[in-house]
Amino acid sequence: MQIKRTQYEEIEARTLAPYATLARDSRGRQYPEEEQDYRTAFQRDRDRIIHTTAFRRLEYKTQVFVNYEGDYYRTRLTHTLEVAQIGRSIARALGANEDLVEAICLVHDIGHSPFGHSGERVLNELMADYGGFDHNKQSLRIVTKLERRYPHWPGLNLTFEVLEGIVKHESEYDIADAADYAPDRRGSLEAQICNIADELAYNAHDLDDGLRSGMLRVEQVRDLELWRMLCESIGWDGRDFNDMIRYRLIRRMIGLEIDDAIAYTAARLQEANPRSLEELQHLPFNVVGHTPAYVRMNRELKDLLYSKLYSHYRVKRMAAKAERFITDLFNEYVAHPDELPDTVQAQLKERSLHRTVCDYIAGMTDRYALEEHQRLFDPFVRP
Repeated sequence: MQIKRTQYEEIEARTLAPYATLARDSRGRQYPEEEQDYRTAFQRDRDRIIHTTAFRRLEYKTQVFVNYEGDYYRTRLTHTLEVAQIGRSIARALGANEDLVEAICLVHDIGHSPFGHSGERVLNELMADYGGFDHNKQSLRIVTKLERRYPHWPGLNLTFEVLEGIVKHESEYDIADAADYAPDRRGSLEAQICNIADELAYNAHDLDDGLRSGMLRVEQVRDLELWRMLCESIGWDGRDFNDMIRYRLIRRMIGLEIDDAIAYTAARLQEANPRSLEELQHLPFNVVGHTPAYVRMNRELKDLLYSKLYSHYRVKRMAAKAERFITDLFNEYVAHPDELPDTVQAQLKERSLHRTVCDYIAGMTDRYALEEHQRLFDPFVRP
């Protein structure tokens, strides 16, 4: 038996919600291409993203903990995979397009610099007079300009809907700038699902990694309303905390958060009753979200993570190191562009020196940035 693209498209049209994004209705690509026999447009986008150099580098980019601190902490790659899994679960329950959700989730962090938000912050400061740096915009640059995998166009030539999902990615820490992608419209249902999946994933895994690392202690989280609810739901009395208890609590947290998001969003959709994607995108509010109770509990959790984990002295020390490493690299390359690799120097014909240096550093893994710093500044390391 063979199932062709047109059959997948027919299945989407029959089974997805009327406000879902259908692959056959895509607004297309900047550079026209023939459709393939066995994959929809969004399935092709997902596959193109996975095969990029930038996606592979996420394995060695910091989420909270630098890679060398332990193999069991989340990286940008494992975070991205968790976001995609959560996004697909929510999409399936709401009748959204799973393939589009997965593509947006997989690409949403592809533009992150090394060393997490500390790296992004210092790059933005260094680029203040030259256009700044923002990982959402960098994700768009990567898939439209920087990845060179096709002979006839720059970037990946992704569909409009995936690009729109990138630029309309929003969280508490990321504000969308969709100037070139229908700024008068909200993100699609699929883009909104990616946004909440991202927030849900990093809350859960930062709590998990914080407890695993010992930077967070049970005594610090036991007064959280969410924590008390989780403990009660698995029947744990608060004694003899161990790895199995932690696994059960985090697994339960993710499950309850997903259930709440699905139920709340379904109710919002029923109330708003959009009859098409266009109607959904012109609503005065995002339909995907959490109930007020979970918004309150998640706010309490975020505040604690910020005060106890992200502000922990070990995290702060690494952030200070990251800022120093990136600042040193940036200033050295700008002052001496002939120290850049030949392939990077060749890009100076197409863009400014500062943007070229920024692109180069942003694409580095944590490990490569540390090694490059040694090569440039340690006299006992070969260049």
